[in-house]
Amino acid sequence: MSTAAAIILFAAVTMYAIFGGADFGAGFWDLTAGGATRGKEPRKVIDHSIGPVWEANHVWLIFVFVVLWTCFPEAYASITLTMFVPLTLAALGIVLRGASFAFRKVVFRARARRHFGAIFAVSSVLVPYCFGAVAGGIASGRVPAGGQAGDPVNSWINPTSIVTGLLAVSVTAYVAAVLLTWDAGRLSDETIVAYFRARAVAAGIVAGVVALVGLFVVRSDARYLFDGLASRALPLVVLSVLA
Repeated sequence: MSTAAAIILFAAVTMYAIFGGADFGAGFWDLTAGGATRGKEPRKVIDHSIGPVWEANHVWLIFVFVVLWTCFPEAYASITLTMFVPLTLAALGIVLRGASFAFRKVVFRARARRHFGAIFAVSSVLVPYCFGAVAGGIASGRVPAGGQAGDPVNSWINPTSIVTGLLAVSVTAYVAAVLLTWDAGRLSDETIVAYFRARAVAAGIVAGVVALVGLFVVRSDARYLFDGLASRALPLVVLSVLA
């Protein structure tokens, strides 16, 4: 039963990483789109793509938390007691991101729209980084077992967490760029198709470089994790390199 619950939990985390990640990545491209004039067309496609679904995707996150605390309460307690700082920052970022995305559409002053847009964009980078840092801390063994609290600082500010946080940001940017390329094509805007295609290629390269660097970081900082990647998970590592 616990194995079945773990498989469901893994699938839910993957779905949130893909669909919620595409939302966060779209915010990254909003942040880097430039000024009001230069970034007008890319932001129009971003709003069109994530507008109908940006809030619904967080249902996956709620599902993950419910399954985790129901099926693995000690693990849930250890994670939340140890990682309360990045989890709080992520929750704050999700709230600010959603509110800013909604408010920037209804305010009339350009200055207010810029402020809300900046909060939306920065939060879109903060949230995946924090979740990546949490994953890195767990994977590197910095969260104790048995519902106990670990170091609230070193658990998410360490080499493995930092590289995993950066990997999360780059992967979500890549996923979003692919989605936006497709959506721009659906809108028959070939200029924006080329715009986001170039960014998808760049984000894919950056993600690959971060992942490669991450292998060296994990080898020195999280030996147990590295040994697993070099043995049982080696086929997945090879698949990742090919992808």
